[in-house]
Amino acid sequence: MKLTDSTDISQKKRINPLANFIFMTRWLQLPLYLGLILAQCVYVYHFWVELSDLIGAVMGNASSLQHILDAVAIDGAVRPTKLTETTIMLVVLGLIDVVMISNLLIMVIVGGYETFVSRMNLEGHPDQPEWLSHVNASVLKVKLATAIIGISSIHLLKTFINARAYDEKTLLAQTGIHVVFLLSAIAIAYSDRIMAPNHDKNKNSH
Repeated sequence: MKLTDSTDISQKKRINPLANFIFMTRWLQLPLYLGLILAQCVYVYHFWVELSDLIGAVMGNASSLQHILDAVAIDGAVRPTKLTETTIMLVVLGLIDVVMISNLLIMVIVGGYETFVSRMNLEGHPDQPEWLSHVNASVLKVKLATAIIGISSIHLLKTFINARAYDEKTLLAQTGIHVVFLLSAIAIAYSDRIMAPNHDKNKNSH
């Protein structure tokens, strides 16, 4: 055991200074992840503003109602004049959209930091996310692609609910973009599935 420890220490000391410097540059990503945390704070604030306006509109607050109607209004379409089931549904879908984007941010912040910057040593922590226990660059790509599909689905649903306010070209374009996202996610997952057996074979050969 002592021999192994001394070997590990000697191997660490053999790291080339230039290689060590290049490896340390991974910490340059830290300000980027801190910036995403600030963006997350903005989304939290936006969520509570929209939710408080929705509750205020339901309770009869005129300014909250006006803000909600402005938020769901579409250029060139007839503006809603009162709180209807469709209006409430559009606002709630907007809130869900914010939550899903926040989930995407968490995946990028936590998963990206764990994969590309430094280990968090969360093994055994009761609040460790299930997906983080086996995260790597490939898994992160698939999960991000899946999250983007979810966000695109919410946007497409909002468009279909208010379909009369859009022209046919807009509907087809948004549907086409969503299909492209879906095919891209399938292609990423399939390519990772093909590469995984090769990676396991190389690992076993070593």
